[in-house]
Amino acid sequence: MSSSSTASTFRPTSVWRWYDSAPVRIVALAAGLTAAPAYEAHRLLALADQDIWWRLRTGLWMLQSHAIPRTGIFSQAAARAWIDAGWGFDLLVAIAYRSFGLAGLPIFLMLLQIAAALALFQLAYLACGRFWHALILVAIAQYCIMPIQPRPGMCSLLLLAVELAILLEARRTGDERVLYCLPALFALWVNLDRQFTYGLMVLALFCLAAIVEALVRGRRSVWIDLPLPAVRLGTVGVIAAACLLATFVSPYTWRLHGLLWNSVTSSTADRYFRELHSMRFRQPRDYLLMLLAMAAFFALGRRCSRDLFLFSLLVVSTVISFRMMRDNWLVVVVAVALIGNALATGEAVKESSRNSGQLRLIALGVSAVVIISTAVLAANLPSRTSLMSAVSDTFPVAAGDYIKKNHLSGPLFNAYPWGGFLTWYLPEYPVSIDGRTDLYGDGYDAEYFRLMQAEVPLESDPSFAQAQTILLESNSPLAQALSTLADFSVAYRDRIAIVLVRNR
Repeated sequence: MSSSSTASTFRPTSVWRWYDSAPVRIVALAAGLTAAPAYEAHRLLALADQDIWWRLRTGLWMLQSHAIPRTGIFSQAAARAWIDAGWGFDLLVAIAYRSFGLAGLPIFLMLLQIAAALALFQLAYLACGRFWHALILVAIAQYCIMPIQPRPGMCSLLLLAVELAILLEARRTGDERVLYCLPALFALWVNLDRQFTYGLMVLALFCLAAIVEALVRGRRSVWIDLPLPAVRLGTVGVIAAACLLATFVSPYTWRLHGLLWNSVTSSTADRYFRELHSMRFRQPRDYLLMLLAMAAFFALGRRCSRDLFLFSLLVVSTVISFRMMRDNWLVVVVAVALIGNALATGEAVKESSRNSGQLRLIALGVSAVVIISTAVLAANLPSRTSLMSAVSDTFPVAAGDYIKKNHLSGPLFNAYPWGGFLTWYLPEYPVSIDGRTDLYGDGYDAEYFRLMQAEVPLESDPSFAQAQTILLESNSPLAQALSTLADFSVAYRDRIAIVLVRNR
């Protein structure tokens, strides 16, 4: 054989495309799925979250009492009605704590992070059919939503990614059968997080697009793209109705929907809670999030797409995410789906279907690596003593020990950021306020924050007027002012907290 014929049959790509082999893909995907858990194992961010503690306390109460909370347990507002919109999530937190002790909180967050990353990868890969493009998209998405907190919103991120994958698959193939699992998805979602409403919003946009497409189908239209084949409008309507009914499959039934309406119309939350404010662009990930949203719009424009569902979905999710920092994950999930859809080619989709055997091998390998990596990370978490030391960097552990040891008199008036922690650490002292804003209401919350900002007289707040023990942040203006008054004595002080008692 001549050298020329040898050269003509030589395939450089077969040598240099080693990165497309199954072992390399397994390692890369496993690294992408475990990067955030490794960061959590090092930083222990779950222990610094304000809300995880009252959720833990509520979950433990449910395990002990075999009931769902309906009043303000653990609070001085115990007589008030309360709906725990994330009761299923709270139960999972308590189970993790029962299984692994205090280390169960970071372990639970690590598992949530892996599940969210896997759902995003599945959404991107199903859309574009390209492994490395999907993995890069997921890496960018995870950075945009950092730091990930152990909140029910993580469940919404995961379930929204699954919902979008189902809807886009139905629009791409016209296979209505994939839609039949949506009611079950919503029945699970409504018991994990109140943000199932975002899932309903996405479904409503899908239905609206289906109605418009049904009206213009068969006509010449220059302003809208029609998916081919189409999902029947009747099927979409039945599925949407079933999903709406599934959101009533909750211990609170229709009352949960009333709570959600009150939350949307709350003005106090918008004013005093920073996570509900609009993005301030003070960190690099904020700018990357903006670029990700811009890339999604560019992807639609580059393909000259006039898909009503995709365009309306991107616009609405962008508005919500940039309006509230807490919900920036919404546009991230949508952008991952839309950019992945723009990267799709016929050859890539066919190649991904042909390589189904390799994909199963990769899935098995990744599962094994992720399980082993997570077990190693969990096994190397510090002891309970060290974990409590990490907790004491954020919360008043020593001050709480002093209150318990000296049996200080109640009622207790506490700082808002510590209320949730105190429901778990000082269960014998009902808190004056904590992160359950639905329990206290706008009036109560506004009165508390006006008091802390010295906008009203001290004794005008009933919870403060009746308090015998006051636990505040040591550097807060109110704590410094109270320590100079003759009516109060400083019983304990450290760099984090100050305990004052009322002189009788």
